[in-house]
Amino acid sequence: MSLPDVSAALVADHTGAVDVLERRSVPLTELGDGDVTVLVTWSGVNYKDGLASRRSGKVARISPLVPGIDLAGVVVDAGSTALQVGQPVLAHGYDLGVAHHGGYSQFARVPAEWIVPLPDGLSDRQAMTLGTAGFTAALSVLALEEHGLQPGTGPVLVTGATGGVGSVAVAILAARGHEVTASTGKQAAADWLRALGATHVVGRDALSGTGRPLEKEQWAGAVDCVGGEPLAQVVASLRYGGAVAASGNTAGTALATSVFPFILRGVSLLGIDSVRCPIDRRRDVWRRLATDLRPARLDDLATDEVDLDGVPAVLEQILAGGAQGRTLVRVG
Repeated sequence: MSLPDVSAALVADHTGAVDVLERRSVPLTELGDGDVTVLVTWSGVNYKDGLASRRSGKVARISPLVPGIDLAGVVVDAGSTALQVGQPVLAHGYDLGVAHHGGYSQFARVPAEWIVPLPDGLSDRQAMTLGTAGFTAALSVLALEEHGLQPGTGPVLVTGATGGVGSVAVAILAARGHEVTASTGKQAAADWLRALGATHVVGRDALSGTGRPLEKEQWAGAVDCVGGEPLAQVVASLRYGGAVAASGNTAGTALATSVFPFILRGVSLLGIDSVRCPIDRRRDVWRRLATDLRPARLDDLATDEVDLDGVPAVLEQILAGGAQGRTLVRVG
């Protein structure tokens, strides 16, 4: 296809006295360095995108910036790479939407080493229904299972279960036969979480313990998406030899715990990073998200869909803690 000179994009501009988030026309030559030009069809809304849209979020490392830490689309210029024009691909993490213009743009220029070929069995829309959140959830589940968690070992807790990472983790764990307890502050979402596969749904107050370094042993494993005090409570409540895969900090960055859970119960804290995950591992996990890690009710994880003009309102909602599931951005 013949490429235009400019791309319609949602731009966060922090160069002035007041933050600006607005639709602009960005020259393709200013979309950043990259071997591959992608016609973006879908992106997603993530908490990190909300932070990148604000100067106070301290995430954006360039300004102006096109946010959007994940994208899916088709290659329209493969440069000298082995990719093919017309090939469906996705990209997320690395500097995308932070220090390199991201997915809230009709076109994106992406380094070839960030590109993941879209696996067979996933549409571009389904790939962004999973997105960064689903990839992080998959890494979390794999980390727990590689640590020894198996179906039947015992209940697995998911904190922040209505968020993007949490909801996909619930669905993946349930599809793999685990007994899942979903923790959320949104009790109105309990039926939705059960439909995704949660056996039990509990409120946040279920994670408020006595403050002792060791609590009653409850969880064979956990996926923690919030950090802070809830994570400390999870660590104190793990069964002997259990593990928690941690990827979030919406409840705070401090972790008030002690060495006792680690040296008396042999528990493990597994850090999950989806940003700098090596590309070979990234591509393999995406292949598995299309097969054995695929949630049984994948399409139900997308709870909303907007175009570029609808993104600012959704970013405000997610920063205020009002999001549920995955919101898709229809770009192309």
